[in-house]
Amino acid sequence: MKRPVVDRVRSGTQAESQDTLERAGPVRDLGRVAVVHDWLNQMGGAENVLEELMALFPGAPLYTSIYARERMPAAYGRWEIRTSFMQRLPQVAERHQLYLPFYPLAFGRLDLSGYDLVLSNKSGFCHGVRARTRAQRAIHVCYCLTPTRFLWLYDQYREREPIGTLTDRALRPLLALLRRWDYGAAQRVDHFIAISRAVQERIRRIYRRESVVIHPPVDTERFRPDPGVPVGDYYLIASRLIPYKRIDLAVEAFRHLPGERLVVVGDGRDRAALEAQAPPNVAFLGRQPLERLVRLVQGCRAFLFPGLEDFGIAPVEAMSAGRPVIAYGAGGALDTVIPGVTGEHFAPQTAEALAEVLAQFDPRAYDPRVCRAQAERFSRPVFRRRLLAYLGQVLGVQ
Repeated sequence: MKRPVVDRVRSGTQAESQDTLERAGPVRDLGRVAVVHDWLNQMGGAENVLEELMALFPGAPLYTSIYARERMPAAYGRWEIRTSFMQRLPQVAERHQLYLPFYPLAFGRLDLSGYDLVLSNKSGFCHGVRARTRAQRAIHVCYCLTPTRFLWLYDQYREREPIGTLTDRALRPLLALLRRWDYGAAQRVDHFIAISRAVQERIRRIYRRESVVIHPPVDTERFRPDPGVPVGDYYLIASRLIPYKRIDLAVEAFRHLPGERLVVVGDGRDRAALEAQAPPNVAFLGRQPLERLVRLVQGCRAFLFPGLEDFGIAPVEAMSAGRPVIAYGAGGALDTVIPGVTGEHFAPQTAEALAEVLAQFDPRAYDPRVCRAQAERFSRPVFRRRLLAYLGQVLGVQ
């Protein structure tokens, strides 16, 4: 099997320090690489990571369960995308959740042992591909966005999603079987990368595997400070308006703060309910063009992030524009927002706790240059350098 050539990258293990990853040199050649992704029928944070992986490995084939070309960016059409048998199932792109039992079978059938490196971008089932046979073996590195959330955090998921009692009763035996499969698939992965310390702990607790943390890439060039944009009199949220984002907490917090303003950018199935409960000092703008969104971020007193996210790109984008962030103190925000320096955390996850932080908040206490510097720690070049260095280490070539 062909082995890669690495400049100044020492062989190592997942126990190596984060500083070692930063110091390691560039990787020239990782051999034959295959990228694996759960499904391609909607855009989200997973797809942001995928785009960066495909840019790093432009000749690599992309294996996935389904691909809805009309729902994805036109640029994806230039990739070599190889789908599973699920591509032929009726209405699978529109109702992919209904085919839950099929994903383990779809990925379990994929034999990628002929590659040198298999890189799975996982939040669902794609880490279940076969990377080894009796005749040959690939090194399988899983970039883990999270252990499959609706399997392992189902009760939390159900609290904020419309799952009825009968559906719940039918799902639970199936989920138990899928958890068993998911755990077994995780044991066959050679190395795990976590997107945050919160996900790292979850990998350790659920899969009983160790991992390193390499944060997802953020486009810090899209949001930049602009001294010509004055700080306004409003706080800002930019988000999909869906239950787990917890925009309802912010709306309720501003009911207790009639002298402050909240501007909400975005759309989603919760919008009508949120607008109905909102006090007069909360404004919903819907979706906005990127140029307008950047201006809103540059001019806000602070960016609010009330939900629990495994990483959370939006707070980093706000800091990239030089603005502080007020975030729920859990999940990825613990890695990105530095209390008293680039923003503040609030806890517990209640409207009252958020309102208390807002009542004492002074945007002049946070240096835009420091916020920007913190955001640059999560830039795309940093992600590329750290990921390539780590892959060189685990492939074990001097």
